[in-house]
Amino acid sequence: QLQLVESGGGLVQAGGSLRLSCAGSGDSFSNYNMGWFRQAPGKEREFVAGVSWDGGNTYYSDSVQDRFTTSRDNAKNTVFLQMNSLKPEDTAVYYCAARGGRSWWVSRRFDEYPNWGQGAQVTVSS
Repeated sequence: QLQLVESGGGLVQAGGSLRLSCAGSGDSFSNYNMGWFRQAPGKEREFVAGVSWDGGNTYYSDSVQDRFTTSRDNAKNTVFLQMNSLKPEDTAVYYCAARGGRSWWVSRRFDEYPNWGQGAQVTVSS
């Protein structure tokens, strides 16, 4: 079972940047596709970005396309979410999640991910 620990959240002004990290342990990190999700108060958890097991394929929601970038370093068992040009509507708790399997396709459904990080608060002020 892969355990995930996130870091890097915080408070930033609109237009600023933050980078989230998610470190995995307890299993072979490269056997998992990784997803990033977020949940704002009163809203459902939504897909933000995903990266395939080898980092070769990345996927983004329309709302973050061209502003966010996800990548991974399997040697360090870590996945990253670089967030640029942040907007107040990006304010949410951000979660990394892992789904076992080496495929080029990354699921956007949160209920298909059995392993989750603890979440990191990202607050963007206007």
